[in-house]
Amino acid sequence: MQHVPVLLSEVLEVMMPHSGGRYFDGTLGYGGHARAILEKSAPGGLLAGVDLDGAAVLRLQQSLADYTGRVFIFQGNFTEIDRICAMLGWENLDGVLLDLGMSSTALDDPDRGFSFLRQGPLDMRFSTENTLSADTVVNTYDEHRLASLIHTYGEERFAPRIARRIVESRPVKSTTELAEIVSSAIPRRFWPKKIHPATKTFQAIRMEVNQEIENLQSFLPKAASLLAPGGVIAIISFHSLEDRIVKRFFAGTPERFVYPRGLPAPAPEEPRLLKPITRKSITPSEEEVRNNPRSRSARLRAARRLS
Repeated sequence: MQHVPVLLSEVLEVMMPHSGGRYFDGTLGYGGHARAILEKSAPGGLLAGVDLDGAAVLRLQQSLADYTGRVFIFQGNFTEIDRICAMLGWENLDGVLLDLGMSSTALDDPDRGFSFLRQGPLDMRFSTENTLSADTVVNTYDEHRLASLIHTYGEERFAPRIARRIVESRPVKSTTELAEIVSSAIPRRFWPKKIHPATKTFQAIRMEVNQEIENLQSFLPKAASLLAPGGVIAIISFHSLEDRIVKRFFAGTPERFVYPRGLPAPAPEEPRLLKPITRKSITPSEEEVRNNPRSRSARLRAARRLS
């Protein structure tokens, strides 16, 4: 399946890339958003970007070769935005983008262990350098910790039942086995109509493995402080918890979030640096959802740095 950048025209509309601007893409993926930003900011716009996947970085170095001298690609976590900008000598950014969605290629690869539709190992790591895998979470976390993360990250009402069933079924060896266990723990009359009953649990385990919420909350204040006056930060999220964290940060009321693993302590409130560009999140058009069904839950929020 060809990768389609989500909400591409909407991202360009809020970011307004221009020649001479400096931009940061924290989730390069297949480079669709990055390429569009580079094209819109020609001839003098610069873009730095990161991706956790080493194979993606190699692919991007080839596919974005036409922009040599204007694009700087790194393998790493988007939380390293401050280190990367310091390395490049960039004191300010005119635009920052995060697309927190999963690529279709990763989702469809059974060896990555993200999907409950195909049998695969319990992996779910964005980067192979990550020492924590879904297998560790599923087969070693105690029942209380499992229930807490499934409830918090997955917002799953049946989290205690699911955690108990997982612990009783150990060792769990594959994605399809886990999906069956989760489904069996939810009364059939409460199965969701539009998604698989294991969707929220898989999502929660993936978020735990990759520390997605911690990374987002670490990234937001760094990105805001690096924006030049008038610069724009745009975040595409696919999960209500992520969207709420972004919304509250942009509004100047950071989420007082307690992680299931009990750390870290909530960061002190930052002075308000940003003004939301739109009151509500921007969602895909009906046409985009028809062409790319996986975009249906995407939500774009953007804010401008106050002068």
